[in-house]
Amino acid sequence: MLDVITDTLADAVKLLPFLFAAYLAMEYIEHKMGEKAKQSMEKAGRFGPAWGGIIGAFPQCGFSAAAANLYAGRIITLGTLLAVFLSTSDEMLPILISEKMEIAVIGKLLGMKVLIGMAAGFLVDLAVKKKYKSGHAHEGGSGSEYGEIGHICEHENCHCEKGIVKSAFHHTANIFLFLLLVMFMLNGTVYYIGEDFLANLILDRPLLGHMAAGLIGLIPNCASSVIITQLYLNHVVGLGMAMSGLLAGSGVGLAVLFRINDNGKENIKITFLLYIIGVGAGMLIDLMGFSI
Repeated sequence: MLDVITDTLADAVKLLPFLFAAYLAMEYIEHKMGEKAKQSMEKAGRFGPAWGGIIGAFPQCGFSAAAANLYAGRIITLGTLLAVFLSTSDEMLPILISEKMEIAVIGKLLGMKVLIGMAAGFLVDLAVKKKYKSGHAHEGGSGSEYGEIGHICEHENCHCEKGIVKSAFHHTANIFLFLLLVMFMLNGTVYYIGEDFLANLILDRPLLGHMAAGLIGLIPNCASSVIITQLYLNHVVGLGMAMSGLLAGSGVGLAVLFRINDNGKENIKITFLLYIIGVGAGMLIDLMGFSI
C-alpha cells in the first residue's frame, strides 16, 4: 500500500505543471473566441453541426453549456447541439497533454470525436427536417416552431469571471485532486487484482463494457472524462470502449440542458440519443478494428 501511495503521488505531482499550462492556454482560447464561437453557431443554420463539431472539440464546460442554452432558446438545431456534446473533450485533452501523449495521437482522438459529432449532427437534422415537412426547421436562429429565444448562460459553473489565471488554477486544483483519487484507486486495484485480470474482465465483455462506459460518460461533470481517459491510458479499456464513454460525455452540458430547457421529455430523449450514438459509435470502432 505504501508503494501504491508513493507511486500515485509521484505520478500525480509530475502532471501539475503540464495541467496548469494546458488549462491556462485553453482558458485564454475560450475567453478570446467564446463569444465569436457562440455567434458562429447561431448563424451557421444548416451547417450548424459542422461548426458545432469543431467548436465542441475545445475542452472545459463553456461551449457545451453555451450550446445547451442556445438550444433551449431554439437558436441552434438539435443536430448542432448533439455535435457539440459528442465532440466535447472536457478533461480528456488536458490529461492527455499532461501525460505527454504524442500530438498525432491526440489529434486522431479529437478528430474522431469531431467527425462522429458532425456526422451524427447532420443525420439528426436531416431526420428532424423530414419529420417537420412544413419546412420550419430552425435555421439561423429563428426558432419559429420552438417558441421564444431563451437566456444565454453566463457560465456560472466555469469560473470565467475570476480571470484566466485564477480560473486555470481552479481547474488545475480540482482536476489534480480528483485525478489523484482516480489514480490511487486504479493503482490500488491493479496492484491487488492484477492489470491482466482487470483488463480481461472488461475486454471480454465488449457489449456490457461499451454500455458501462457510455453510462459513465453521461455523468455531468469532469469525473467521467477523467475516469475513462485514465482507464484508456492504463490499457484497461480499448479505443472503442473509451470512445463510447467520451462521446456520451458532454461535461456539464446535459446538466445545463435539464436546468434551462423546460421540456423534460425532450431532455430525456436527447440524453438517450446521445447515449445510443456514443455507444453505437464505440462498438463500430471496435468492430472495424480501428486503433491509434
